[in-house]
Amino acid sequence: MTNTVLLDNVSHHDLKVRTGHSANFGDAINMAMVFPTEFPYVQREYPILFRRESNGDFQAVVLLGLDKGENLFLDASGWNARYVPAVQERGPFLIGLHGANDGVDEPEPMIHVDLDHPRVNRHEGEPVFLRHGGHSPYLERINRILQLIFHGAELAKPMFAAFEEAGLIEAMEAKVSLDERTQYTLPDFFTINTDRLAALDGATLEKLNRAGYLQLAIMVANSLGNIEWLIELKNRKRAAAGA
Repeated sequence: MTNTVLLDNVSHHDLKVRTGHSANFGDAINMAMVFPTEFPYVQREYPILFRRESNGDFQAVVLLGLDKGENLFLDASGWNARYVPAVQERGPFLIGLHGANDGVDEPEPMIHVDLDHPRVNRHEGEPVFLRHGGHSPYLERINRILQLIFHGAELAKPMFAAFEEAGLIEAMEAKVSLDERTQYTLPDFFTINTDRLAALDGATLEKLNRAGYLQLAIMVANSLGNIEWLIELKNRKRAAAGA
């Protein structure tokens, strides 16, 4: 249960947000939702996989660990990667739509804040507003992150529809071996079928490319090489624990 309200510079003039990453802030997770607008950043760090939601829609996620609640990029110093997924970086903020008038006007996306989030307080952390009510540099950065999520969510459905129409999405059951005795199976994931991608006819390739989806499909396929980095991180963790 959250206490989410529209952010304003009067009620929340002294609001502060603790930054950084830790298990206390909800970062001890083995996967995170990502959006197509983030693919250029996340494909350099994490494996991008697809999952099918309960409503049948696909959603992109990045794999962060192999065990439940395990984020191999998280330690006592914080999140050790060049890019943190936007849903984790946004902290207590999210976008809500306001201003629709009986379907006549387009609703306007506006920033909301969860006042019960463990990062939120009135004493320490980054100020949300400046003394005279303007947006702080921190809030300006959060706004850019929220825009990345908002536009990414709009892009995701047509992207997945184009991938399905082109026959590019395939079920994937990856087997990850840490050593001769320790293996993990990653079920219920999907990815891009690179053989089908390479065999697409010119018209389909042009259609995907003009929509910007071809490059995204290639990023997803290339990101799977980051599974090897996950294995390296997992083996370092096991060695440190004396496994």
